[in-house]
Amino acid sequence: MDVRRKVIEIIAEQAMLEPSDVTLESTPESLGIDSLGLVEAIFAIEEAFDISIPFNANDPTESDFDISSVASIVAGIEKLIAEQKG
Repeated sequence: MDVRRKVIEIIAEQAMLEPSDVTLESTPESLGIDSLGLVEAIFAIEEAFDISIPFNANDPTESDFDISSVASIVAGIEKLIAEQKG
């Protein structure tokens, strides 16, 4: 499975955009994704890849998982897949 493409599809769905509108440089904020949308995207990503993401929805800044951009989310997912499927 292409991690980048799937993550972009999930994020685009949460932002109600086409995947082509989402770039690796996009941020959740620039895509109009609010905190609830971000949590829903995280859940969808966890389900799609059968992984657990260390994300604190109550305080995202306290999370070890970098959600600052689509690229950082993709990199984090790839790392988690490698660790959890190891």
